[in-house]
Amino acid sequence: MKWEYFMEWVFFQEEAGEMEETGSEKKQQQKEYEQYVKEVTPTHNLWLQMLKAFITGGVICCIGQFILNYAKNLGLDKQDAGSWCSLLLVLLSVLLTGFGIYPKIVKWGGAGALVPITGFANSVAAPAIEYKAEGQVFGIGCKIFTIAGPVILYGIFTSWVLGVGYWICRIFGVC
Repeated sequence: MKWEYFMEWVFFQEEAGEMEETGSEKKQQQKEYEQYVKEVTPTHNLWLQMLKAFITGGVICCIGQFILNYAKNLGLDKQDAGSWCSLLLVLLSVLLTGFGIYPKIVKWGGAGALVPITGFANSVAAPAIEYKAEGQVFGIGCKIFTIAGPVILYGIFTSWVLGVGYWICRIFGVC
């Protein structure tokens, strides 16, 4: 019997007051539930996941390094080349997200695709694309920072706390 159907049956029996569970019935039900969870829980190979993340993150970083070197060869200084590199990586990530390619990269590469700046751009673009049908204000405007918002909030808060700590250290001559 499928677990969902079993739970539905149990629910209706309890609602009707027709079923009083004893300790052994509860234990049996718990065992069946544990077996069901074991069957539907996916198993992952940690070493393979880490290898895929390493390869994905490495490829993204190599693309970034290529852009950086190319920009420097065009005569840009280090800071301008870095700015162009970040800008192009974000643009590439948003375009790939829009075409549905970046989510496939994330599914394969895991954290290797989410940690670099491209992952942050994807976390902003994906909700905007998903909720565009709800309109500019209630769709895109309300949902665009659902994933990236907490990162921005806690990043700014943490930098503020560290800045205040540094300022206090400077006042007392520790730093």
